[in-house]
Amino acid sequence: MPDVSTDLRVFNDFERNPELLKKFDKVLEAYSAAAIFADVQYRTGVMDSAIKPAFRAKVTGQAVTVQLSKGDLVDPLRALEMAQPGDVIVVDAGGDEQTSVCGGLMGGLAQNRGIRGMIVDGTGRDTDELEDINWPIWTKAITPRGTHTMFSGRKEELSINVPIACGGVVVNPGDFIVADLMGVVVIPQEIAEETVRLAQEQADREEETRKWVAQGKTVEDLLNEFGRI
Repeated sequence: MPDVSTDLRVFNDFERNPELLKKFDKVLEAYSAAAIFADVQYRTGVMDSAIKPAFRAKVTGQAVTVQLSKGDLVDPLRALEMAQPGDVIVVDAGGDEQTSVCGGLMGGLAQNRGIRGMIVDGTGRDTDELEDINWPIWTKAITPRGTHTMFSGRKEELSINVPIACGGVVVNPGDFIVADLMGVVVIPQEIAEETVRLAQEQADREEETRKWVAQGKTVEDLLNEFGRI
């Protein structure tokens, strides 16, 4: 009989696109970047609104996906070993709101590797430390209760870089993540080039509109000039 626990541990990798990521970084400089990407994707790819940042933050990056065993959560330490600079770790923790799978020490280790942040369909902790080191997490809840990894040394009960569901959205390894104060948007890798082009165009239009608003223009003025608000 096969060892089922071993069969469930899958560790894959994906090809990064640093030049494309730079384009995402540029759009992130605009106001409401997550909203821009949601708009140009016809409002798809938006994670559950319960997943919010622990403090004011924004990030882009390619997704290193983590599938945890529901009901037997561990810290995704192996993901830190596999992720590369520019990555964002995205974790399916089954929506658990009572046990944290990420915290301050993990954030420091991830930051040392150039990992930009973590998105969790679940819970985090140590938000004071994470804010001090400016390593952002987006989670459904915050709790002081952690996993048992620190006592047992277990870190294999997970799969990395497999398709997951996080916040009601399918996330594949290498998909692009845009997260800010409002929430998290997933951009599939196969449409990322076109999506970021459209997002930059919308960001530029909104900035021009913003300048008009600052000049005291009316709704009619804006509609005449831009055709929309």
